[in-house]
Amino acid sequence: MKIALPKLRTSHTLTNAEAQRICGAALEHKDREDYSAAQEAMRPLWAGVGERPDTEGLHPSIAAEVLMTAGILTGWIGSKNQIASSQETAKNLITESATYYESVKDGMMIATARTEIAFCYYREGELNEARTMLREALEQMPIAGNTRARALLKLSALECSAARFHEAQRILTDNAGMFRNVKHHTIKGGYHAEMAIILRNLAATEKRDDYIQQAISEFQQADQEFKLAHNQIYRADVKNNVGLILFNLSRYKEAHRYLEEARRLTVRFKDQTRTGQINESRAQVFIAEGKFKDAEAAARLAVFALEKSGHHCLIAEALITQGIALARSGKTERAHFIFQQAIETALQVNALNMAGLAALSLIEEVALDSLTLQAAYQQAREWLTGSQRKDVLLRLSDAAGKLVETVTGELDPDKATEVLFTRPFNLQTMMLKHEGALIKKALAQSNGSVTHAASLLGMSYQSLSYVLDTRHKNLLKDRSPKRPRARKNQ
Repeated sequence: MKIALPKLRTSHTLTNAEAQRICGAALEHKDREDYSAAQEAMRPLWAGVGERPDTEGLHPSIAAEVLMTAGILTGWIGSKNQIASSQETAKNLITESATYYESVKDGMMIATARTEIAFCYYREGELNEARTMLREALEQMPIAGNTRARALLKLSALECSAARFHEAQRILTDNAGMFRNVKHHTIKGGYHAEMAIILRNLAATEKRDDYIQQAISEFQQADQEFKLAHNQIYRADVKNNVGLILFNLSRYKEAHRYLEEARRLTVRFKDQTRTGQINESRAQVFIAEGKFKDAEAAARLAVFALEKSGHHCLIAEALITQGIALARSGKTERAHFIFQQAIETALQVNALNMAGLAALSLIEEVALDSLTLQAAYQQAREWLTGSQRKDVLLRLSDAAGKLVETVTGELDPDKATEVLFTRPFNLQTMMLKHEGALIKKALAQSNGSVTHAASLLGMSYQSLSYVLDTRHKNLLKDRSPKRPRARKNQ
């Protein structure tokens, strides 16, 4: 049944002041993660995601603000509701907004527009583009203010996604004074939460137990700020991250409690992307507990949700977790395929660090033939060049040990990547390949005797001879020579 929406008031019936007030109210709802209220606030100017707002009769600077707000909400709501092409639509609206700001020579708002476009690239997993735009935007901004603070937070989160934890920490530490002076509770909470995430990762990679307590303290401060901001979704993020800290401390029961609380909040607010991330966290805990079936189910749910969001880094991370769960439950062929998917997903957005982790996990969890082992190690080493994670470097060293007796030389990089990629296959071709492998093995075990090989395969001599003569002529060299059979007397 089609639901009738309130009639859209055209902008020429609104004053510039009214339009500006509407945009401000919508963004306040956005900061509280209340997307329904944000859309409703914009209703007089904007029909919703996928539509262009009505800017007729508005001053260029106000029209720019309306377009910017619609673009911000499109990217934000599109990511949460997994709306196809929403980030591209958002970028187009914000780019049009920047054009208006250029016409009135508002350099600060042009930089703000570039920051918001960078956020769209970040949601798509396009880390290099997002990083470049954020740095360019920051060069055009004042040395303080909420807009600069948001940009710095996103840049730090981006570097953390790329496992450049010290760089992410440097960004926040260098600007700690500015963040102390920020009055916006959501931004301030974001600062503490991001610092806690960085410390948690550094604690795991550098075996720094003192960072654990610092991270917990930062998360507690973040929770207080988000509580003041009435932002339950961000509080769910905090619970998810505290759950991961408890997981790292092997306090699995407590970790599950925090993760379930976080999941209830994200499900309540229908945030499928965050629900997917929490399911991936739950899968990690299940793996540590040896509950591989539960882990694979949780990771599969995470992949399903995240694939719709289009955030390739998160998808690749969930695929790695799923692959580990499958491998440890004995489903190695499926695990191999899933790790290959993780590699390809990460490479689609040039997330080399994540591709390297997928290749490394493939080496660790699946028994590989020598060629695939060589390719996986060679590419993992290349993709993880410059990694600051000591645990990853130790894992690479262990993987190198597996190659000592198998590697005879370097593969061409293109050839190595090709070996790791999944390939489309034809069922009949694959069946013939496996049939040939079985026949070759049977002939070897029977010293080339077709009679004995046929017995091993559960076939008649005539059937195996026919298969060799018609479908696997390349194996005729492996059989013993045919002997003419004596004719029976007529």
